[in-house]
Amino acid sequence: MEGQPRAQDVMCCAVCNTAAVQMHCDTCLVNLCTTCVGKHMISDESNLHQVVKFQSRKSVPLYPKCTIHTKERCEMYCKHCDLPICSACVVSEKHTSHKISQLRELYSKRKEIQQDVGKIKADILPTYNGIMAVIHMKMDRLELKCKEISESIAKLGEDWHKKIDRVVNKLQTELTEMKKAHMEALKHNNDEIERDISNINFHLNLLEKILESNDSSLLFQYNSKVPTFKKSPHSVNISLPSFAPKEIQQDQIQELFGTLSLINDDHVYNSKMAKKIAESAPAPSAKTLLDKPETITTKYVGYTYLQNIACLKNTRIWASGDSRVIKLFSIGQESHVKSCITSISFDTNIPGVFSGPLYIAVTRNGNLVYCDPHAKTVIEVKNEEVQHTIELHNWRPQGVCPTSAGDLLVIMDNRRTSVFLATMRDGKPFQTKVVRFSDFVEKQTIQLDEEGKPLYPNTSTCSYRRYITENRNLDICVTDGEAVIVVNQAGKLRFRYTGHYPPPKWNQNFTPRGIITDSLSHILTADEMNKCVHIIDQYGQFLRYIDCGMVKPMGLSIDEDDHLFVADNKKKSGQIIKLRYLK
Repeated sequence: MEGQPRAQDVMCCAVCNTAAVQMHCDTCLVNLCTTCVGKHMISDESNLHQVVKFQSRKSVPLYPKCTIHTKERCEMYCKHCDLPICSACVVSEKHTSHKISQLRELYSKRKEIQQDVGKIKADILPTYNGIMAVIHMKMDRLELKCKEISESIAKLGEDWHKKIDRVVNKLQTELTEMKKAHMEALKHNNDEIERDISNINFHLNLLEKILESNDSSLLFQYNSKVPTFKKSPHSVNISLPSFAPKEIQQDQIQELFGTLSLINDDHVYNSKMAKKIAESAPAPSAKTLLDKPETITTKYVGYTYLQNIACLKNTRIWASGDSRVIKLFSIGQESHVKSCITSISFDTNIPGVFSGPLYIAVTRNGNLVYCDPHAKTVIEVKNEEVQHTIELHNWRPQGVCPTSAGDLLVIMDNRRTSVFLATMRDGKPFQTKVVRFSDFVEKQTIQLDEEGKPLYPNTSTCSYRRYITENRNLDICVTDGEAVIVVNQAGKLRFRYTGHYPPPKWNQNFTPRGIITDSLSHILTADEMNKCVHIIDQYGQFLRYIDCGMVKPMGLSIDEDDHLFVADNKKKSGQIIKLRYLK
């Protein structure tokens, strides 16, 4: 458009407006031609004009004017008075014996500013963005859970008589108010983070402008705000609503229809985890449950009692059972690929009873991990050589699993023997706990709930075999032979799953053994007595059974493509069943 400057237009002198620019006045910040330099110099003799070649503009520091000697520039700095001063001020009595330095020394602050810019870009902004991503995740969880409960309430309400309509409407209103209150809190938290990020970006732009400018007064006025920004903002913790439906009875509609409550959703998100969520949050999966799971293949592994399995790759899987030898199998080969011979032996307290390395797992870097309940150790093996050993002293390991952060979770108890003969130790009930190890050093212990009661009770019917896994939402899932116990990363109880009604066709008590989670955060657990696998969601809601002719399912594992592997003891001959249950 005519009259607008273009990138290819030649810049003109600020005095004559015709000749091409060749010089620049760093004092007045104007462009000049060589002919007009003299005119510019005499146009304002009160200024000490610093005229340089155009290519060298902003190379000369622009010193501030002295507030006392108005015709002088402050090229000095009085450390005693913390003020820029001119040469006339230096010789005045006011600054006698004061420490004076060159104002040019303040230009060292440019390096500090450059470091601050780097810290903001590399650490602070990503942290803020990560925490905001966590807030959005919580908002999505709240929205999804409220939607599920709303649909459940509506469906149950349709089956009831008109006289309970007011009860349904009341609960729907309570749910809406719960959602509104928590959503407003999350949105307010989100707005605070957005404002903080806006302030950070504004400060960042200001710092970059200071770096581009030669105005030393800006350097003098600069104070770093990085310590303020490094104080990561808080993320509001909310409680999700929970609906507890009850059996329908005419005389107690309000009470028996169900009530709304809040369950704690207090996941722990540190700054590193928030950044990780922001940078690598996976796209929503399009997978859904198959109406009828399919058996892909089966493989006999030679154990009379197959206890546990752990996928190494899609076609390779470790297996352990009634032997001190752990074997690596390839689904496409007849014999096993290689073996890992452990040092596990008979339990000296119970002659004739052998307990092999029942609890095995594979770390993120592909190393095998197994538990030795007799030696009270957890051992990591690489290429048949022991890499690390965790000594548990008076505690016996029962299950182990790696975490997404590279830690190890170990569930253990302090029984004297490796089989469940009694619930007592030294006259007292024995204890069970989950311990997180980071770099093979104890980092966290999970044992009691908020009321000080055991999260993992030891009753006369609880199995001595416990299994453990971590879900994608960082929940910790444990089976104890009676229930699936799920706690969040901080160790707070989220729910207990004790089976589903109606039960499977075998109609036996729920006996959960192996446990694993998939890419959709489903929790899958083997039900030994009912010869099936239960699938529940991350909130503890039952989804369906997998019943593919299993006899005694124990350990479970899942590969990268969400194929399910089941350690099944069929006719005292252990076999691994590979299943497809997602489409």
